[in-house]
Amino acid sequence: MTENLAKYIDHTQLAADSTLKDISKLIHEAVEYNFASVCVNPHWVEYCYEQLKHTEVKVCTVIGFPLGATSTATKVFETKQAIIDGATEVDMVINIGELKSGNDDLVKQDIAAVVHATEEKAIIKVIIETALLTDEEKVRACKLAKEAQADYVKTSTGFSTGGANLNDIQLMRQIVGPDMGVKASGGIRNLETMEEMIAAGATRIGASAGVEIINEGKTESDY
Repeated sequence: MTENLAKYIDHTQLAADSTLKDISKLIHEAVEYNFASVCVNPHWVEYCYEQLKHTEVKVCTVIGFPLGATSTATKVFETKQAIIDGATEVDMVINIGELKSGNDDLVKQDIAAVVHATEEKAIIKVIIETALLTDEEKVRACKLAKEAQADYVKTSTGFSTGGANLNDIQLMRQIVGPDMGVKASGGIRNLETMEEMIAAGATRIGASAGVEIINEGKTESDY
């Protein structure tokens, strides 16, 4: 059971002060627990790829992070470089201000440009930063991500005013339908919360507490 749960988790270390020791620990834990991926800032992608290339663990990175307000050209460059460095999953932040301004075409083009930049070599997860959006804006953001042919919508960067909640996961799943991925991220620190997110429709979990979550779920027979 814990093995199945581990494959939901993007084992995450995005703090600005993350050291080589921190990233090495993240990699070691990801291999030990067989998490879906490590999620790191772009600087660490090449190092993680070299350490993980003979394992099942993928390398995920973040684009336009954490504000989403970099130019489309910058996001495209970041994406292309991340893939060269070994990333096969990319979590991009939408242009939140433009979404709230009603400039949906620009937001969609921004997402689509990153999708195109992957040349189908990476999974794209679109961070909509739900804590900053109304429900109507969340609906629009999810529809734009789906129209731009992204693979996932994701709740949060973990660096804003709030993280994932069940209502948002249910809403996002309702809008994108059964076939698109939904990633819950931000504030998921225990097994109960993770299982609730999955039951609500999440197909991936972003967490820095993945080890604690999986150990909480182990039975005596797992040891």
